[in-house]
Order: sequence, then structure tokens, then C-alpha cells
Amino acid sequence: MGVLVVQHVRDEGPYAIGEALAAAGLPVQVCRVWAGDPVPEGLAGVEALVVMGGPAAAYRDDGFPTRRAELALLRAALAAEVPVLGVCLGAQLLAVAAGGTAFAGGAAVPRCAAVADGTAVPGGAAVADGVAVPGGAAVADGAAVPGGSGAQIGWGEVRTGPAAARDPLFSGVPERLRVLHWHRDTMTAPPGAVVLASCERYPVQAFRVGGAAWGVQFHLEADATAVAAFAAAFPAEAATAPELLPAAPAELAALAPYRDQVFGRFAALVAARAERTATRTFFTPKAASWEARFAADGPRYDQAVARLGLRPGQTALDLGCGTGRALPALRAGVGEKGAVFGVDVTAAMLRAAAREARAGAGVAGLLLADCVRLPLGPGSVDGIFTAGLLDHLPDPPAALREWARVTAPGGALLLFHPSGRAERAARHGRPLSPDDPLGEPNLRPMLEGSGWRLECYEDATAYFLARAVRVEAVRVEAVRTGAVRVGGGTSGGGAGGGGTGGG
Repeated sequence: MGVLVVQHVRDEGPYAIGEALAAAGLPVQVCRVWAGDPVPEGLAGVEALVVMGGPAAAYRDDGFPTRRAELALLRAALAAEVPVLGVCLGAQLLAVAAGGTAFAGGAAVPRCAAVADGTAVPGGAAVADGVAVPGGAAVADGAAVPGGSGAQIGWGEVRTGPAAARDPLFSGVPERLRVLHWHRDTMTAPPGAVVLASCERYPVQAFRVGGAAWGVQFHLEADATAVAAFAAAFPAEAATAPELLPAAPAELAALAPYRDQVFGRFAALVAARAERTATRTFFTPKAASWEARFAADGPRYDQAVARLGLRPGQTALDLGCGTGRALPALRAGVGEKGAVFGVDVTAAMLRAAAREARAGAGVAGLLLADCVRLPLGPGSVDGIFTAGLLDHLPDPPAALREWARVTAPGGALLLFHPSGRAERAARHGRPLSPDDPLGEPNLRPMLEGSGWRLECYEDATAYFLARAVRVEAVRVEAVRTGAVRVGGGTSGGGAGGGGTGGG
């Protein structure tokens, strides 16, 4: 599917956002709710979610039949850390989905959050009974937002705050930026959100939730086509801004470099995170029931961990740990003086592991990290356990090299699955592939070319297990160049490993 764009009205399309996504080679699917397209119930195949503007109100269902479905989709995206971009109405919906409030401009400010140093905090704790805005004044709790009717239409200035200078998208955007406004409603920043831009009338003009979700109240996506389309679609509102069309060429020329920078960075972020996003969208909705579904596998995990050969005082990792089923056995192997860490890219899985009491000093530390970009130093671990991960990675040889980097010479790697390869293939209705990275003809040279020596390979009906040992760096280089004889023949591990990727 690629990037899902939710479009509420015919003339409020993605414009410059769509161009940036296309330039990055990202496929786009537009859900035209104005034409009756249903909002997807899940995020399968979605690499990013873009929600556009429209005249509906983010705070009521009247005239907005898809509001609840869109909020559910946004909440699912936030939970799975799917990149999100909300524009105008889309920004207000994002704020609501993340725990903020949307309301009519000119209405009383709900007591929801204060903004201190660019970060929203619950209850007005940091700024007593007020909303502090970057570069602006505080608005007393319960007071009206300045601006009469609330309509803000036409070209006007926003100011970026200090947090924008550190933001992945807004870094480099000037402190004062003239943009196209076209809205009547507004929102409070959700708790924990970072406010990036504001203006005197509206304290929250742009914000970020977490590390990959942005809401932009103004129409940064506007180009010449968009301005003309807005004016034609909403002539009464356009008439309140007589300079809208005459000033557009000059305003857009000044805005374009920053507009294209922001959306180009968003597209690059989406592309860079695509693999992790796919993993998170698959596992996040399953995390709550994962342990119950596979509880019977526990004893097999314990038996497999025992084959790793850990000793007291050592350090062990469970990569792609999921709900942490192997963590107690790893702790038993290294004892009280050892260290155990579970690593997973899906936060929901780590939360499930914590609920199962598999986190903490007595069992394991949990790391939210990419298993092929580990935040660990060279040679810092003695054993790695991983179940059902390697053959699902886009580049298995690169993963094995990274795992070798963090493993001390003589340390062990155990690849495990509670089902054999043939049984899993039959369960999915397909034959065993000769390109399967876990097939011994592929796995052995891949390991040897990545810093490992395969010592044990068992592909039984009821389980799969392969144990490898980390070899000295000088031996790895010799294997790669074909200078070391392995099993009576010369090994060209680099070529063998390179031919098996794409698992």
C-alpha cells in the first residue's frame, strides 16, 4: 500500500506532500472519504499515514461520519510508531487521538495542557493555569483565544520555537515564516507533545508527538494549484482575504524552499523506517494476545536456551525478544551476576514482556532498538539467542555481521524456532525454498563470512536450531578471502553469504 493519504474534500489534496513522496519513490494510496471510500480498519502495508484538512470539526461526529474511524487509525499509528503527518483538520484529529483537545477558534481554552519549553505537560503544571507559547504570551486557562470568530484565512506569519531547531523536519526553518492559513478550529497540544510553531492568535500551529508524528495547522503543503483550488472551493472565505491570490506568487516563492525541505525530510524518514514500520504494524496489534497464543512453547524455549552454553557472570541478548519468553532461561544461565537484555523494535511487545514480569533487575533489561543496529559496543556480549528473526530480515548477512560485532570471541549465537523448516512451510502452504537463509547450504557460508563458525545444525520436525561460535577477527578475514580451509575445502564465505539475502 505504501503511504495512506486520507483526503476529506476534493480540493484539499496532498499537493507538495504528494510530490515529495513521489520523489522518494514511495507509493501513495488516497482514501477519498469525500467520495465514499471506507477508512481502512488496520495499517497492514501502510508505511506512513497522512491526514489532510477539511471543513468538518475534529471534536464532533455531526457531518463527519468517518471521524471515529480516523481517530482509531491515528491511535493505531501512534501505538505502532508509524510516521504520521496531519494537516489542518488532520492536525486537530492527531491532537485528539494523542490525548489533546480540538475546539472552535475563539472558544474557551479547555484546561488540558501547558506548554513549557516547547513540551506539553498535563494540567498546566509548568505554567500555572496557562498555555505558554514559544515566542508569545500565555493564555489564561478558560480564556478565549484571541481572534473573534476564530477564522484565520490568508497569508500570515508563524513563529518557530526553540524545539523546532532540534526537530527532524523543522530544523532550519526560520524563526518567522509566512504561510497559508485556512481554518476556524484549533487544538491544544497533547500531553508530552513538542510545540514547534505558534502565532499570536493560535498557540499551537505545529507540533510533534513522539518521534514520528507531526501536526501542522497551517497549509504548508500549498502550491499555486492548491491556492487556486481553495479559493474556488471556498469563495466566501477567500473573499475575506483579498490579497490571497495576488500575493500568492511571491508568498509561495519565499515559502517553497522550507516547504520542500520539511516534506522531503518526512518522505526520507518514511523510506528509511519502512522495514521497521512493517514489523511494528504487524506485531503491535498482536502483542496483547501473543503470549497466550504461544504459551505452550515455553519448555522448548528453555531447552533451546540451555544449548547456548551460558556461564554465570556472562552477558546475553535475546534479539527480537517479543514477549520475552526466553528471558527467564537466559537469566538462569548467567546467574545473578550476569546481565540479560531483550531487544525488540516493537514497543508493544516490550510492554507485553513487562506485563509478564520479564523485565527488571531480577530478569532482564528491555531495549527498544533495531536488532541490526544495536546500541552496544564491540565484544560486549557473550551469547545471543534469537527465535524466528533472521529469515525475516531484509539483509541476513548484514544482521549476522552486526551480531558478530557485539559478541566477544568464543561467544555463541543460537538461532531457534519451535517448528522445523518443513513444518512451517507446509503450514503456510508452500514448499521449502532453496533460497531459504536457514537452509544449511545457505546458512553455513553466510555465518562463516560474517564472523561465525557453525557448530551445530538441527532441522527437526518439532524445532529448528543452529548454534554458531564467534571466531577471531583475523580468521573472519581469512574466510572472506578464501584463505582458510573449512571442512576440507576452501571457503569463499563472502560470495556464498551475498547470494542468500532477501529472506
